[in-house]
Amino acid sequence: MFAAPAAADTPPPADFSQCVAELQSRARLEGVSEKTNQGVLANVRHLDKVIGYDRSQPEFVQTFPDYLNKRVNQWRIDKGRAMAAKHKDLLKALTRTYGIPGHYLLAFWGLETNFGAYKGKMPIIDSLATLACDPRRSAFFADELMLALKLIDREDLSVERMVGSWAGAMGHTQFMPSAYTAYARDGDGDGKIDLWNSEVDALTSAAHFLQQLGWKAGYKWGREVRLPEAFDYGLAGKDNPRSLSEWAGIGVTEADGKPLPDVDISGALLVPAGHQGPAFIVYDNFDVILRWNNSEFYALAVGYLADRIVGKPAWVAPLPDLPVLDIAAVKDLQHGLNQLGIDVGKADGILGPATRKGVRQFQARHNMIADGFPYPEVMEAVKTASQSPQPVPSSGTGN
Repeated sequence: MFAAPAAADTPPPADFSQCVAELQSRARLEGVSEKTNQGVLANVRHLDKVIGYDRSQPEFVQTFPDYLNKRVNQWRIDKGRAMAAKHKDLLKALTRTYGIPGHYLLAFWGLETNFGAYKGKMPIIDSLATLACDPRRSAFFADELMLALKLIDREDLSVERMVGSWAGAMGHTQFMPSAYTAYARDGDGDGKIDLWNSEVDALTSAAHFLQQLGWKAGYKWGREVRLPEAFDYGLAGKDNPRSLSEWAGIGVTEADGKPLPDVDISGALLVPAGHQGPAFIVYDNFDVILRWNNSEFYALAVGYLADRIVGKPAWVAPLPDLPVLDIAAVKDLQHGLNQLGIDVGKADGILGPATRKGVRQFQARHNMIADGFPYPEVMEAVKTASQSPQPVPSSGTGN
């Protein structure tokens, strides 16, 4: 989480009040009560800091070791185990009903809000109204705002207690209003769904959400593996799934060197820290985690924290000590690759699949381990090569 930009004490944009009036008209048409329309929506405030958050960009590209170490630590593991004991009966019941093992629910809860210790402090309705009246993603946030207003009516929620993230995520499990509306469940049977104050409601809702996202009961997220010498890293990536027998056939084993299990399941291979770090085969439930939060780092952290909560050992391969990359350096890398005829698209500073593929191509050309990871020596080599005069192709008409 990056620091909040300073919020200037300025009046809202001149068109904010007009936008709110239009939102009120829409709310009436969609059945929001007049009490909520006049008592809540009519009194929303424009929050400069929300626009600041939305426009702010991180200065650095976080590495997987840095990301993981900040999220899967001993405190979260111990707290997760304490919560497993506290909610033992509930978690067993949720597994029976929804097919989601309790330790995964605890992992999501721990990563989202530190098991409820920090649910966010931004006023949800004000935040959503501010974003709904901002042109960048107005349609999306206007939809979310309407649903949030309907939730106030449906659940008799107190607007003063509806606080969360700057983008509108709420409660123990940080549901957006659309997820709250569609998937949240009354777990404690009090006739209300309160994701802020009821841990039972929050965990029940998370279980239902994951079930609806397609969780396959009886399967895990993935496993750590060991790769053979001279492994072809071009086989890595979410778009290259293979059966476990196929992976075994090219020398991939369990992390401790034992053979992969002989089961009919396929998975994709991920190397989030390059060849110097651990490798994983991930299964369909990993994709379900990505539907909750579309970040491979996040999904790996969920899987790892869940495993550690139930007493599984730490990963075998150590996490390498990788230097932090700044966005400007990644842009320079992308410019360099494009100059060398390796098309990675727009130089946006995002280390995405196209850039990783381009790095692999460059590494292969220069007899490096082609894992697609921009180690310092790789970035320096790209810089040097892109600044060197490139040979002019022969016309083929020599005398």
